[in-house]
Order: sequence, then C-alpha cells, then structure tokens
Amino acid sequence: MQEYELTFIDSISEIGAKDWNLLSGTENPFTRYEFLYALEATGCTIPETGWQPMHVWVRWREESRSGIGNTAAVMTLYLKTNSWGEYVFDWSWANAYESHGLSYYPKFVTAAPFTPSIGQRVFICPTANRCSVLKLIRDKIRDKAESHEASSWHILFPLEEEHKELVQLGMHARIGTQFHWYNKDYDSYSDFLEALNSRKRKTIRKERQEVKNQGITFRVTEGAEISLQQWSDFYLFYQSTYLMRGMQGYLDQEFFLSISESMPEQLFLVNAIQDDHEIAAALFFKNREKLFGRYWGCRAERQFLHFETCFYQGQEYIIRNKLKSFDSGAQGEHKIQRGFEPILTFSNHWIANRQFSDAIKQFLIEERLHINRYRAEAESLLPFKKVNR
Repeated sequence: MQEYELTFIDSISEIGAKDWNLLSGTENPFTRYEFLYALEATGCTIPETGWQPMHVWVRWREESRSGIGNTAAVMTLYLKTNSWGEYVFDWSWANAYESHGLSYYPKFVTAAPFTPSIGQRVFICPTANRCSVLKLIRDKIRDKAESHEASSWHILFPLEEEHKELVQLGMHARIGTQFHWYNKDYDSYSDFLEALNSRKRKTIRKERQEVKNQGITFRVTEGAEISLQQWSDFYLFYQSTYLMRGMQGYLDQEFFLSISESMPEQLFLVNAIQDDHEIAAALFFKNREKLFGRYWGCRAERQFLHFETCFYQGQEYIIRNKLKSFDSGAQGEHKIQRGFEPILTFSNHWIANRQFSDAIKQFLIEERLHINRYRAEAESLLPFKKVNR
C-alpha cells in the first residue's frame, strides 16, 4: 500500500507550474497554473479579498517510480470569509448559522475562483490510489477545519464523476443548472438558424439587424494580438458592469495583463465599434473543443448589444473554428431562446455541525426536485424545430 503525506500551502507557487500542470493539464483554462497563479500574484485571491490560499499538495513519502516526480495530487483550497465569487449560493445557510448564534465563516472552498465553470477539481496522478488520496484529503481538511474553526468544505462545479466519488465519501450532493450551446456540425450561422423554429429564427435575425442598423461592427482579436489599449478599454468596460450594481469587479487590470502574457492561446477579445470608437468588449476563453464566455462590459447601453457581443459572436466563432460547445456562465433564462440548452451542474458539501448538516441535507433533497422540474420546463422552451418520431 502506498503512503502519502499532505501539505497545505500558502501559494500555488510552492508547487510550481511544472508539477501543477503535469496533473491538471492546460486544456481547462481556469484550473491551469497560469490562471490560478495570476489570481494570487495580482492580489485577487488573498486573505483581504476573502480568498486565502491553502492549496492541497499530496506527495508520496518516498520518491515515486512512475518517472514523474513525487507529487501524487494537487487541489485548490481557499479559506473563505465570504461567499462572493462562488456562484453556488449559500447565503441562506450563513443566515441560518447567524440566527442561531453560530459563525458560518470561515469555510473552506475548492473551486476555480470567480468562475462558474464545470471542471475537474482534484488532480490525482494515474499511478496513485485514487480512493486512498481522496480519503486522505477529506480527513485532513476536516482536521484543518477544526483547527481553523471553519464551518464546512465546499467543492464547486466538479465533474459529475468526481461529484459521485465525493458523495461516496459522505459529502452532500447539490445540483444546479446552466445553459450551454452545442455546435451540431453547423457549417454556418445560417445552418444554426435553420434548425430553429420560424418565430425564434426571425427574432434572432431581427436583433442582429438592429445592431447593424445602429452602425455597430465587431472585431475579433486573438489573445497574443490584443493591444495594451484594448486591454485598458476592456477593463473599463468590465468594471462598468459592476459599478452599475454598486460593486467593484473581482479582478484587476494586472490580472488580465498577466494571463495575456502567460496563456494568450486560450483568449480572444470581441470589440464592438461604433463611429470609430470602441463601445463594448467581451473576453472569451477557449480550449480545443469549448468556448467559455466570461467577462464583458460596455461604455453605453445599446439595444441588443449584449446579446450580439456575448452570444451571437461567440456562436459564430465556434462554428467558424469548429469547436463543439459554448459555456456561457451562470444563470440566464434569456439564453434559452438563443439555443442554449439547460444542463445540470454539481457541487459537494461537508458541514461540520451535525444538526446543520442534517438540515442542509434535507434542504438539498427538496431543492433537487425543484431544479429537475425547472430544467425540464426550460428544455420544453428550447427554440429548435420539433422532430417527428
């Protein structure tokens, strides 16, 4: 039986890009070393923002014979003092704790910060005993929670397979919904529109034409070609979306500049231009199969500008580059009529307090019924032509 040792580290830099990416890979832009390191190095995930890194590093006690070093597993872990930037909402749980004179914060969270995107969360070497490593991580985090008086541990947006493994380890299961778009071998955007019913097809064409009638054009710039001026303008647009709600954006300009240098091949920017001035921009991430719509903002509101910049331009990019799917982020029922299909998302939760754990477990059972009903209703509203069977 292999033996492992687990260390909690204050920065992902202690593991380093080579060992981290060797297990995580770089296909998922939000779990690769460069993205996570940029968040730390630019002050986005630090104790002052409520995201204190305590990442998990599991190593064999003796040098592995696998030829890839002695790192057996890595996993993000943050000590959180709020619930901002998570997108799996537990504010009501925190309120319930407070009403009983207990503290919900701090808590532990395993996630890709500020990113509601499904992906692998625990990266384990293929030659390691996966079950043993997962149990070790669970037990050590429970011990760490006791020493830090943390109420809980939450794993957000894991893969379904991981989700099931964590349920087997005694963690509560929670589901949610997002809306994703799928490229069904379309040769052009017109092909996609022809797959829709007549009324929804006309609606999209009308919206896109209205944007053109306002004299707005679009420019797509791949990551390595994005200029400093474009980044500066984009950041102002990005912050504006939060300022309109009386908030500050989670990310700062240095973060965007950092990833533009370290992972440009996974970025591109869509700029909206009117009267020779950039009026809006949307930043997308990508890998070989999937597009991720993430950050957007505008200088001034224009009718249908958001839909065109963030959805239609992304769909056209996918078709043009033969990608397979479009993860457009959290929520948004307005996406349904634009062909985005409801999918299930997952999270897992361990609650230290037995009474609250039992209550939350029952809440999640009841919530699951509502989520499944909502997803079925959303599917019934999809705009695609009905196929006679």
